[in-house]
Amino acid sequence: MNLKTYLKIVRASAWYDLLLTACFATPWTFALAHEHLSAVNQWLGGAALPAFSPFHILLACMMGSVVLVWSVLRLHATAALYGRYDGVGRFLFSMWMTWALVHTGAPLLWLFVVPEFIWGVVQWLPVDEAAAQDGNSTARAPLTSAAPMRSSLGG
Repeated sequence: MNLKTYLKIVRASAWYDLLLTACFATPWTFALAHEHLSAVNQWLGGAALPAFSPFHILLACMMGSVVLVWSVLRLHATAALYGRYDGVGRFLFSMWMTWALVHTGAPLLWLFVVPEFIWGVVQWLPVDEAAAQDGNSTARAPLTSAAPMRSSLGG
């Protein structure tokens, strides 16, 4: 795929994350999200989600905050390198969501595992080497060309 298309994918994945995880950023928005996610899980045939203690909410909000910052970075400074890192993160998230799915059987998790894994795959598709060289050097995909070295002297 060409670099321009790839960078659009990186931006789209950042928007997806921003919209999906904004509700995980504060204890108050998370409480609403938890209630709705529990209702969806029950609608899909699963049980109500367990109540979260303040410690669990802390971890959920920390995750939500980090993903929000990561999303804004990818929107503000879109680069193929960030897409590759995001792909790795998505494979890790998919693995842990699958682990939770195996242990809980919560059907709600399918709504997260599938898109997460797909985003990971598309962000690891090959990027045309010639297109990457024609673009901004910082937008090159890893494993296809080296990033430029910069010294502390501005070179």
